[in-house]
Amino acid sequence: MDLKDALSINLLKIRNETGRTQEEMAHLLGISARYLGSIERGKVSPSVTLLGKFADALHASPCDLLVPPNARAQRTD
Repeated sequence: MDLKDALSINLLKIRNETGRTQEEMAHLLGISARYLGSIERGKVSPSVTLLGKFADALHASPCDLLVPPNARAQRTD
């Protein structure tokens, strides 16, 4: 799994856990819902700046967004 795939899975999961819709999240970040959907489907990669904005908006660390889901269960920090 590459970083783009890990990000798409984690972003969708964490966004859903926070109860935000794609439209709400996109508005908060100043991007289109279509672009956000492309990121969540793993079709495009966001910039590092946008990755930081995602993390801030979701109250998560950038690492939480990039760690492959199967590796997260194995972490012991």
